[in-house]
Amino acid sequence: MQRRKTRAVFVGGVQVGGDAPVSVQSMTNTDTRDVPATVAQIKRLARAGCEIVRVAVPDARAAGALEKIKGQSPIPIIADIHFDHRLALDALAAGVDGLRINPGNIGGPDRVARVVEAARSRKVPIRIGVNAGSLEKDLLARYGGPTARAMVDSALRHIRLLEEMDYREIKVSLKASDVPLMMEAYRLLAAEVDYPFHVGVTEAGTVRSGTIKSAVGIGALLAQGIGDTIRVSLTGDPVEEVRVGYEILKALGLRRRGIELISCPTCGRTQVDLENIALMVEDRLQWVEKPLKVAVMGCAVNGPGEAAHADVGIACGKGGGLLFRSGLVVSRVPEAGLVDALVREVEKMVSE
Repeated sequence: MQRRKTRAVFVGGVQVGGDAPVSVQSMTNTDTRDVPATVAQIKRLARAGCEIVRVAVPDARAAGALEKIKGQSPIPIIADIHFDHRLALDALAAGVDGLRINPGNIGGPDRVARVVEAARSRKVPIRIGVNAGSLEKDLLARYGGPTARAMVDSALRHIRLLEEMDYREIKVSLKASDVPLMMEAYRLLAAEVDYPFHVGVTEAGTVRSGTIKSAVGIGALLAQGIGDTIRVSLTGDPVEEVRVGYEILKALGLRRRGIELISCPTCGRTQVDLENIALMVEDRLQWVEKPLKVAVMGCAVNGPGEAAHADVGIACGKGGGLLFRSGLVVSRVPEAGLVDALVREVEKMVSE
């Protein structure tokens, strides 16, 4: 696929846009005022592969915690600001690496100008975050509701405001919980500006339903070359957002990190408890960062071929299976020892 050509901005040391890989980000769901809890969650996110993290800044106490959070974070911090431009100024003074704002809801042009000048002096990018659920009343009246064109016009309104201040360190998001609406909005804006896009389906749902909606929406846009950084929005532990984000990127061949698990859907030929074997393999290999293809196959039809084509794999038969590494059979293993044998082989490959 050919990716859309965009400007590049830097969120701390992470390049977004240009020729940079699509980055994966998430957002903490701790109380930002609770510094130890927020830092602990950020570190968990970073271990899972999160490259940029956003924190909510609802009040002055949360803004006051940012300096300590930033000082302990292993990854760049973006402050999420609404309604009060002073919180954006406080966040910038605390050293955050990026802002997420809607320029239209933090006050008049003079207040926006103060934020822009502070961001400019610190070379901090601003993400213009448009959401279908909070569009301006005049746009809703003009278009009869939250349409894709209304979202794009909202984004352009904010973009032009910053451009008039000669500020172009900009990222843009156009999020909606309706997948077709979100996709159309991104496609329309992609034809009009060259700023990098933060792509996501907002309020996507629980891990099960939200993963599907995000994979469809984010994946379809990425397959068209649209998207420079992504956030999968799920109800629950944000670490799951990072894992799902990488799975979307791996499925499209855009990033390689950790295990790519190939497992068969099972059928009447399966003679081992393949579902539990696959789940245990997936769980025990979550720590792996090295890109490896791991196959867990259930019968002799496709099993040996898939296992042999993977870096490490098992092809099961009655009561056990063959352990493969780099296309060669390593050993025959009884069912009870399959998971341990495969994990040991992966550990060897990681350490080499």
